Amino acid sequence: MENKIWLKNYDKGVPTTIEYPKVPLFHFLEEAARKYPDRACTIFKGAVISYREMNALTDHMAAALVEEMGVKKGDRVGLFMPNTPQFMIAYFGILKAGGVVVAVNPTYPVDEILIPVNDANIEVMFTLSRFYDRLKTVRERSKLKRIIVTNIKETLPPITRLLFTLVKEKKEGDRVESLASGDVWMKDLLAKHANSPKPNVEVSPDDTALFQYSGGTTGTPKGAVAMHRNVVANTLQIKSWMTGLVEGGEVVLMGIPLFHVYGMVAGMNFGMVIGASLVMVPNARDLKDVLVNISKYKASIFPGVPLLYNGLNNHADVKAGKYDLSSIKACISGSAPLMRETKEEFERLTGGKLFEAYGLSEAPTGTHCNPLNGENKVGSIGMPLPDMDVRIINLDDGETEMPQGEIGEIIINGPQVMKGYHNMPTETANVLRQWKGQTWLFTGDIARMDEDGYFYIVDRKKELIKPGGFQVWPREVEEAIMDHPKVLEVGVGGIPDPQRGETVKAWIVVKPGETLTEAELKAFCKEHLAPYKVPTHYEFRSELPKTTVGKILRRELVRQHKEGK
Repeated sequence: MENKIWLKNYDKGVPTTIEYPKVPLFHFLEEAARKYPDRACTIFKGAVISYREMNALTDHMAAALVEEMGVKKGDRVGLFMPNTPQFMIAYFGILKAGGVVVAVNPTYPVDEILIPVNDANIEVMFTLSRFYDRLKTVRERSKLKRIIVTNIKETLPPITRLLFTLVKEKKEGDRVESLASGDVWMKDLLAKHANSPKPNVEVSPDDTALFQYSGGTTGTPKGAVAMHRNVVANTLQIKSWMTGLVEGGEVVLMGIPLFHVYGMVAGMNFGMVIGASLVMVPNARDLKDVLVNISKYKASIFPGVPLLYNGLNNHADVKAGKYDLSSIKACISGSAPLMRETKEEFERLTGGKLFEAYGLSEAPTGTHCNPLNGENKVGSIGMPLPDMDVRIINLDDGETEMPQGEIGEIIINGPQVMKGYHNMPTETANVLRQWKGQTWLFTGDIARMDEDGYFYIVDRKKELIKPGGFQVWPREVEEAIMDHPKVLEVGVGGIPDPQRGETVKAWIVVKPGETLTEAELKAFCKEHLAPYKVPTHYEFRSELPKTTVGKILRRELVRQHKEGK
């Protein structure tokens, strides 16, 4: 306790420690169905599934998986779909069957889908009909045996469903006339098992709940293995942090992808544990759909990424005041640095709070957050959540604890830290290490802690730029450039340089309707950065490569530069 100086700055009502129930993850759904049976669990294009109905549907799906699809305890089952009610039915059905959820990004091409499918030995996989052909190709090159297919229209309201069938179904690739032998329609499985109870499979807190694979574009994908108790703990840590919310009365806008642990834990599971209604948005890049859903359903909680908040800030209809966003109370921003300008403008537009957090797939998902009511320090990821211990360790020896204010690698210890990486003992040993008699997760992120226990991410250890022997962290250059009023987005990376060994390059997206020259931007950087940090190369683009949760892929930009793209 003596080193946890952040505890004194917790919001009133946030506990320093939590008693975690020894229950499987699906306990949250069963409890919500008991407490709020008639409350909307999901809202999708106007169609509502209550908590009672969702709990029953997941029982039926679990029975179907065990009795008909041959899923046994510990089997990994794939999920290949965006944010829809079907995702939740499949997710909790898998867990209730004793299976392990492996959610895969539905934008992935065949080669990237194959990595988790083969590594996790997935034999059964759920998908939307529009992706069915892609999974049939995956099956030819893997152990995948059976595909459970759902059409997006199956959870639409009747009128919307009819219009979709007439106008969009064929055009958008959702129509599938027939399934291959052994494959089944999800609606048929549910209908067949409409009276089946939850299967009698004992699932304990120490059983595996999730394999979460890191993105293939950021290195070799690794499957982080989370037990039920890890996800239960993190869900309750996040709940304890969000004080002042009305249990059974909030509405969560689910724009962040559910196939990512951030959406899964900080959105879906957190929403469920407080009995919130979850408004499903399959594609958050459709900003109009996001705005319509916030306005129509009075969304009060809106987890997201800076890219999304920035997009809404700059949306013409938002600037024109066409949407009522005043229902928003609290937004946790994660996955990328939240710039001060984005935070202040979003809070001005909505009247709600936008605060930066930090997490990773290896601790699914959150470890730090700025307080809801207390001071939000510019550039800080906030303080560790309850029951977390966090230290800053020397970059050179990996052992010595750094003094307050000094930078080093951030290491964490807490109840949500993963069991390890699947089939990767060396990589597991590299990140889960003994330090002072306990197992700590070495994150690879560089950070510092201030006198109040607030942490600041400096950058990724692997992305340090060394021009002429100096050290430049991309994030600080990006933050300086983002202060320019004409800049919408920026990515910074190190590129080869014959004189300096490496030099700094910036890739910039200018705000719509603005013009900006290299000379103007370079002069601006010279005013705000030390000479060796000022980029020597600038490239203006219409967009930057990003992960599905909006994190700019610096290494991809560097790769494109090296390949002359």
